This record gives sequence, C-alpha cells and structure tokens, in this order.
Amino acid sequence: MDLLERITRLKEQKKAIILAHNYQRPEVQDLADFVGDSLELARQAATLKDCRLIVFCGVRFMAETASILSPEKKVLLPVSEAGCPLAEMVTPEQVKAMREKHPGAWVVSYVNTSAEVKALSDVCCTSANAASVVRNVPVSKILFFPDRNLGWYVQQRVPEKEILVWDGFCFVHERFTAAEVKQVREKMPDAEVLAHPECLPEVQKLADGIYSTSGMLKRARQSPAQKIVVATEEGLLHRLKKENPGKEFYSLGTAKICPNMKKTNLEAVRLALEREEPAINLSEELLQSARRALERMLKFL
Repeated sequence: MDLLERITRLKEQKKAIILAHNYQRPEVQDLADFVGDSLELARQAATLKDCRLIVFCGVRFMAETASILSPEKKVLLPVSEAGCPLAEMVTPEQVKAMREKHPGAWVVSYVNTSAEVKALSDVCCTSANAASVVRNVPVSKILFFPDRNLGWYVQQRVPEKEILVWDGFCFVHERFTAAEVKQVREKMPDAEVLAHPECLPEVQKLADGIYSTSGMLKRARQSPAQKIVVATEEGLLHRLKKENPGKEFYSLGTAKICPNMKKTNLEAVRLALEREEPAINLSEELLQSARRALERMLKFL
C-alpha cells in the first residue's frame, strides 16, 4: 500500500480531516481536504460536524486556534517542533506588563500568537481584517501585538487611534526589500506586485497592493495582469499557479522560505494519523478565554 493510500484509509477509519496552510509543501497541500490561511482553516474545521480528528499541517499557533474553535475535536500537529518565531516574540508576561502600563487600552493580538497571549487579549485580528478590527474597537488607545509591520499597516489606515505597536516581526517577510521591487519594475514593467502586510513599510509603499494570503489568491483571480509577483512565503505560489493556469507567478526577488512551514511531510501526516499524536492540549479555562478574543473579532468586522 503506498503512502497516499495509507493516509486516505486512516482518514476514513478515524473520521479525520487534513488541513494545510498555504505555505505548506505542494504535496501536503494537494493531499489536504482544505487549504487556506490559519483562521480560515480553523473556522472551516469548526463547521464540520462529522469529523473527530483534525490534522493541522502548519505551525503550532494555527493548530491551537483550531483547537480553540473546535474544542470537541482532537487536533494534531504532525511535527510538534513546528513553531512560529513571530508568535514567540511576545510572551503572556509582556502583554500583562503593557496592560499595567497602559490602563484602559485594548489589547489587539494578531492571530499569529500563542493561545496564552490570545487569552489575555481583548480581541484578535488577521492580516486581512486588522485595520477593520482596530477601527471598530470602542477605545482610542490600542496595544497591538506582535508584528510591527502589520502594526504600521494598521496605523496608516486608522490614524485617528493611538496604536502602540510591539516590536516583533516575521523573519521571512522582512527579507523582501525595496530594491527587489524596483528590480521587478525594471525587468517586468507589466507585472503586478502584491505584498503581505508583514513586509517592511518600504516594500508595502512600492507594491501595487497589500494583501493577506487569501487576499492575494482573490486578487490573482481578478487581476488583468498576466504576470504577478508576490512578496510572501514561496509556498503560496503552488496554489496561485494551480488556480490560475493562464497566468505567471513569481516570488519577489529570491524565493523566501519558512523552514517551520516545510517541516511537515506526508510521512509525518501518516504517523500523526496512526498514533493520534502529537495532540494540542489546552486547559478548558485557556480555551474559553482565548475563544472570547477570537469570537469578539467577528463582531468588529
């Protein structure tokens, strides 16, 4: 029995679904039942009533988010050491200290944070809805965690609010440069350049549009451009090319890779299904507190 067939049989036997983030290896994306961004996948899983097991091919905070929104299901992270350096740049203790220093301010946390940080937050946001969430919270002072570039993006769009931004960053997106955008303009003047809001401000300023991964997928379908250059992790190219066979897609400059996103392979998925581990285990109190911040986000869109 080959590996794919074994995985398919295990899925059926165990009433499991496989979720894969847009940055995963192509073969993992092709295997998955659903591919998307972290919150999109977590919300999708929550709607599925007949599955018992979720195999989340991504990094830890994503699997935690799925567990927060689907507490009745068992969530597996195939490679337990697949973490997110950005999420690890802020700790619960640091959030508490900032709250004490700025009483009355609301904590807005990017979904790219640990469950413990979400539990201490007033509301969460994604890269797609961060500006909308901040604009609609009922206070004028915001503590924004943890990405400084997404925070800058929000500051430009919600200037009426005081937004104190934590000094965290995604090391993958910070590797894209303004020089690479200028080089594309010279070599491919007819190409459209799309940047993720985790990119440096100077890259965002030069791009044709700023989009989350789901936003880039939508824009690629709608854009009249036949050549599209994306400033995000190279894993998204697989889906972009698959969904738009008549267009050409390129990474900005050299392909930027997140090693944590590439740790999951098909064998890891098989083992996770067989053993039903590594599993995400969060206390009921933590689940409830973190869920409040995620659910509140939906009210502010």
